[in-house]
Amino acid sequence: MPEGPVRVADENLVALYKTLHESPELSFKEVSTSALLANELKSLGFTVTTGLGDAWVKEKAVRDHGEVRPDVGGYGVVGVLENGPGPVILIRTDMDALPVPENTGFAFASKVLSQTWTGVDSPVMHACGHDIHMTVWVGTARRLVAEKDKWSGTLVMIAQPAEEIGLGAEAMLADGLFTRFPKPDYNIALHVSAGAPAGTINYSSGYALANVDSVDIKVKGVGGHGAYPHTTVDPVLVGSHIVVALQSLVSRNTNPLDSAVVTVGSFKAGAKHNIIPDEAELLITVRSYEDKTRQMLLDGIKRIAEGQAAAFGAPAPEITVESDYTPATYNDPDLTARAMAAISAELGAANVRAVPPVMGGEDFSQYGRTNDKIPGLIFWLGAVAPDKYAASQIDGMPLPSLHSPLFAPDYDPAIATGVDAMTTAVEALFQK
Repeated sequence: MPEGPVRVADENLVALYKTLHESPELSFKEVSTSALLANELKSLGFTVTTGLGDAWVKEKAVRDHGEVRPDVGGYGVVGVLENGPGPVILIRTDMDALPVPENTGFAFASKVLSQTWTGVDSPVMHACGHDIHMTVWVGTARRLVAEKDKWSGTLVMIAQPAEEIGLGAEAMLADGLFTRFPKPDYNIALHVSAGAPAGTINYSSGYALANVDSVDIKVKGVGGHGAYPHTTVDPVLVGSHIVVALQSLVSRNTNPLDSAVVTVGSFKAGAKHNIIPDEAELLITVRSYEDKTRQMLLDGIKRIAEGQAAAFGAPAPEITVESDYTPATYNDPDLTARAMAAISAELGAANVRAVPPVMGGEDFSQYGRTNDKIPGLIFWLGAVAPDKYAASQIDGMPLPSLHSPLFAPDYDPAIATGVDAMTTAVEALFQK
């Protein structure tokens, strides 16, 4: 539970949060959101560039989906503010929402209906807290401009599209984020936590989030009548053995001191009780921290799928590893220690806590994966109403998670805490 007085956000920031929340935009369709954030930076005196990643996004849309649908593009925003000699610090926010129907009960709940960049119609909601991220980002920019006498260096504020599909950082980097603009000495960001009370900060030093890969396996067989299985090669049976055998990758092939997840999220085959189909499809998520573990898992999936098919006399399966994967996020230990020391001094040590890493993914990791190996840090901003958090600790009822239609953050103290934490950390990093 948070200790000390409850922090209250500036009412203008709360109004901005509500505006962002009730008007969410999907990945690579952040038209109004990016314009709003760009105008905010311009009003503060930043040199602002918009549309970063646009050519990359449209080329990918044509290549992967055959067309560029309305409003689809690269909406990356970069603002640069020079304030004397010193380090270059990049602060990143993400902008996109999710294809999720909102059920929070907020008076300003989203009623937006839209279409994903791939053409799927859906309700839209900020179910992952990017509206809070953007509000904190704006609040931090305002504070740093107001307190320019406290720091010296170059501030680079970026608003990134398409984090939810893991492509926005790649699009901005491909369009020259680190070559057209001042190259950062540090990258920093935050993310709301659906498992920590508002007024607190959580962090991990070292690995914080995982490599995330998606693998599709099309299991081939020979279909036929369910009453005569001996005349078929049953892909359901082959697929079932693949599912079971895949579990050995974690239990018997992964070093017990490492972490790995192999989850079959979908198993589709057939359409009728008495027909053995001629193929089955497995959709798998694969998660790890170490790159060598990631490669071992991907190689093992291929080996197991092909081996099980051969064991049953089935044709070789089609195995597709999506090229667009999210790499693991590594928080530089020295950077983390400096930032958290400053935040602890501001918020109180009791409100700042080290936590284990999670197996979620974040494409913020991409900014530290270039040849420059720029140190980065992403930390967790508590967003649960403290009374609800306390009740969940007593009765064991789970709190609504990120991506849930019920995720309703305690936005006022979360925003206030986020602005104080981020501003404090960045001002400390500007000190030589």
